[in-house]
Amino acid sequence: MTPEDLGARLLHRDGLILILDKPAGLAVHAGAKGADNLMRHLDALRFGLPRAPELAHRLDKDTSGCLVLGRHRKALARLGALFAAGKVEKVYWAVTVGGPAADSGIVDAPLSKLERRGGWRMVVDPKGLPSLTEWRVLGRAGRLAWVEARPRTGRTHQIRVHLAAIGCPVAGDSVYGRGTADLAAPLLHLLARGVSIPMAAGKPPVCATAPVPEHMRALLAECGWHPPTGTLDLSEN
Repeated sequence: MTPEDLGARLLHRDGLILILDKPAGLAVHAGAKGADNLMRHLDALRFGLPRAPELAHRLDKDTSGCLVLGRHRKALARLGALFAAGKVEKVYWAVTVGGPAADSGIVDAPLSKLERRGGWRMVVDPKGLPSLTEWRVLGRAGRLAWVEARPRTGRTHQIRVHLAAIGCPVAGDSVYGRGTADLAAPLLHLLARGVSIPMAAGKPPVCATAPVPEHMRALLAECGWHPPTGTLDLSEN
């Protein structure tokens, strides 16, 4: 990824934060195998500041969309407090295989990390950490559903595990969605669609909306999605 590529993916820039449209397939942190990762490229986003921006939260490697960066330590401290307090509104879009029976609902299912010799995964566990996701169906087509998810907690793989737990795993999810790859969906169909951050009291929140990535457009279109003419309303329920 060139500095020009990274700059073209900026959705928001001010003196405190950057919001980046992270591409699917790019890890945010270095892994054990030394593959490319976003941290290698953040120096290109200093824009005159002495330090590169840092991650305020994380997205899975295969999830695309809105990723928030703090430009300096005070901004990172403010962002950390907002994320920890659940005051950052996050909206995800997913294409799922096997739509839920209802049109909206809440998954309230604690999650924990299950370690195995071949790796790890997150599982629903009554003794795990509290985890809650609100969801609603935006469109349907046969086996598929276009689902909007709003996580109220920030657990690893939360949306993927919660949607799989109610019988509608995310298309292209090789970990929690067995049987979804037959839909010509080799990539995970999960997008961090929007984010709203109340950075300053008494001022409007900082908002950004990520475009639908190319690999999700076909299945979303089957479910009734059309390229939007406006921006996402993050105040909607």
